[in-house]
Amino acid sequence: MSAGPRRLSVLVDGAPMAEAEALAFWDRFSAWMEEHRGDLAGFAAQEGFASVHPGVDGDRPVLRASKTAGQRPYVAVRAEAPGGGDRGADAAGGSAARQNAGRKPDRPGSNPRDFTGKRRK
Repeated sequence: MSAGPRRLSVLVDGAPMAEAEALAFWDRFSAWMEEHRGDLAGFAAQEGFASVHPGVDGDRPVLRASKTAGQRPYVAVRAEAPGGGDRGADAAGGSAARQNAGRKPDRPGSNPRDFTGKRRK
């Protein structure tokens, strides 16, 4: 009876991290992100890396750590394109919901208390 495929993985500059070490890395990553939401650069620095990026390989979550590649902003994770090309997130750097979380929508008059966009009679 086999244990089945590993679900979580960590790649360091493309090389897979040992399973036990990768699971511990994921635990530290999860704890860090709970305390410091979206601070990938802080976690990378704490771990001795230049960057850490979450991603998906097929259906498996993966953390890509690098000693040389620069940190990019936190973005929504999507599956990779065939051939290893990272489709990552949209060009704007994450989901619109995350980017616009603190902003008012660009729809004047949609708020009953917002009179700036309503027509006068």
